[in-house]
Amino acid sequence: MNSSDRIERKILLHASPAQVWAALSEAETFGRWFGVALQGQHFAPGQRTRGAVTYPGYEHLTWDVQVEQMLPEELFSFRWHPYPVDPAHDYSAEPTTLVQFELEPHGGGTLLRVVESGFDGIPSERRLKAFRMNSRGWDEQMSNIENYLQLR
Repeated sequence: MNSSDRIERKILLHASPAQVWAALSEAETFGRWFGVALQGQHFAPGQRTRGAVTYPGYEHLTWDVQVEQMLPEELFSFRWHPYPVDPAHDYSAEPTTLVQFELEPHGGGTLLRVVESGFDGIPSERRLKAFRMNSRGWDEQMSNIENYLQLR
């Protein structure tokens, strides 16, 4: 894959794989640090999860993912439509990107890697903007999960 097709971020978290897994795999907890209202919801492979975005400036959007895999303390993945910011646009016919969170024990902490791939399939008129915005977004989300886990 070329670099325009995938975004990859890594962060060393000072938390056990079990703590990081809980922050990722428990929908309500995920929503707290990610910025989406997921009260009363649960992640499960093959299941769609939706919630109101709570991130300032994006409250008019709905977060909508299809959970792919959940391998405890190893891998959590879902598919979504990247940067779906126009509420008047129907993104359902577009391909999705795959977001994978990979956990690896590292010393007394956990190395968390997030990879979002599949941007080459996004319509050309929105591909670059979606890539750039999600690239920036993943930088912020890595800080968000780190801050969330430090408060635990």
